Amino acid sequence: MNTKDPIADNSKETDALPAVGSDADFLQTLGKRVREIRDRRGMTRKLVAREANVSERHLAHLEGGEGNVSIVLLRHIARALDVSLVELLAPEAEDTVEKRLIRRFLERLPQNRLEEVVFRLMRDFGHEEAVRRKRIALIGLRGAGKSTLGGRLAKEEGMPFIELDREIEKDTGMPASELFALYGQSGYRRIEKRALERVIRDHDRAVISVGGGVVAQPETYEMLLSNCLTVWVKAQPEEHMARVMAQGDLRPMAGNDEAMEDLKRILEARESLYARADTVLDTSGETVEESFLKLRQFVAS
Repeated sequence: MNTKDPIADNSKETDALPAVGSDADFLQTLGKRVREIRDRRGMTRKLVAREANVSERHLAHLEGGEGNVSIVLLRHIARALDVSLVELLAPEAEDTVEKRLIRRFLERLPQNRLEEVVFRLMRDFGHEEAVRRKRIALIGLRGAGKSTLGGRLAKEEGMPFIELDREIEKDTGMPASELFALYGQSGYRRIEKRALERVIRDHDRAVISVGGGVVAQPETYEMLLSNCLTVWVKAQPEEHMARVMAQGDLRPMAGNDEAMEDLKRILEARESLYARADTVLDTSGETVEESFLKLRQFVAS
């Protein structure tokens, strides 16, 4: 009978394994990464805790590197942050001189210049311009004219016209209002991101109408900007509201006497994000024909 300790037999193999950092270092690094990703998403700790179905106190301990967490709960947190477990757990890639120089350069830039540099890098090194220009994406709030102008442009250019909201409804079998009620805003944004990924993957040429809220999700918006020629279709708040109501949709005014002020605040808060589009098409006070001629001229150029 063999009485040797099987653990002792494997001592040479164990000695050959590469050294790893302490558990405390790992938890500190993990907590910092969770906190950084949450900040980039613009999500509060309370929101992430609710989406992940964990206590806010538990999440606070994790971000502070003070507590352990099961792999199942970590999976829930990763899902709430819209990242994979690999992205959450993988150590940073080996640093290089070039990366350090770039990092120091970027750290010295003010926020407005930093966004500009990142956008240019994506444009220059992400996708070839000729490929990007084959997809035209119209962004902006309801009532600006995206569906009317987009449908007409698609017909003239011989491209499919795709409304992302309808693609989401087809994928899920549910209207957007029910999706928001069931999954909340962060859940809906994840569904929106998957739908956009599929549309881009399946269509080399298309005119795409995208909901105005896409700009609030950085990764989804970056994907749109780097894969499509983007046009911010805008109008004055009064025209936004009047056009939506003219279509028979009275929901913007239902039970909300301050709807116009809310709309103005949304436009003001998102203006810098919408302005990152390739061009701005202001349809205020214009006929459909006048706005379409401007859009067609931009696409042709």
